[in-house]
Amino acid sequence: MLVLFDIDGTLVRWATDAHRAALEHALLRVHGVKLSVRDAPLSLAGRTDGQIARAALLRAGVSAERIDDRADAVREACCREYARVCPEDLSGAVVPGVAALLEWLAARPECRLGLLTGNYEAVARLKLARAGIGRFFEGGAFGSDSEDRAALPAIARRRFGRRGAPYARHRTVVIGDTPRDIACARADGVRCVAVTTGPYGVDELREADAVAGDAASLRQALVRLLTPADAGTASA
Repeated sequence: MLVLFDIDGTLVRWATDAHRAALEHALLRVHGVKLSVRDAPLSLAGRTDGQIARAALLRAGVSAERIDDRADAVREACCREYARVCPEDLSGAVVPGVAALLEWLAARPECRLGLLTGNYEAVARLKLARAGIGRFFEGGAFGSDSEDRAALPAIARRRFGRRGAPYARHRTVVIGDTPRDIACARADGVRCVAVTTGPYGVDELREADAVAGDAASLRQALVRLLTPADAGTASA
């Protein structure tokens, strides 16, 4: 089973201040626009970095053409600035029980762990390294791959596939904390387990295949999602 984890609100919490500051720095440096991404006319939860940047810039009057032309420069400036301002230790931001859950999954030979996040890849990698859990993830799909979160599961499955064939949909599950995580899983025809460790509650996440309130219940949900052959040997 390929388990694709979102980051903010799912693996770590309260680790977005430096990330947000780095993106705002990049928009100022590249476009000369001083703004707060919190003022973007959309909810930030579950959005990709590129999508958040675009919304903020459009609101400030920057043309779509200019945004497209300078998207790579914004990404590079954001990643450089994040490397400068990211706290040295983010271990306290890890959601309780997540480290043990990842250890358990990593020990299962039938499981592979990846990321599916709106963070630019360099930001994601550094954030998880400073949180002490980056070693668990082989790869994945990131906000630097596409502004459209719905495109990310298919990208991740291609990267984890073999011999030119993407990883099977029925053996893939997305773990996230927002309705957009659920929507992106549905767009690719893969399963999703939602967690209430982010800003959304059970009622808002009910479209997922399962909803977990903490790492322990997430582990139980993942056991139930194993195929019957695997489930016979699984132990919660």
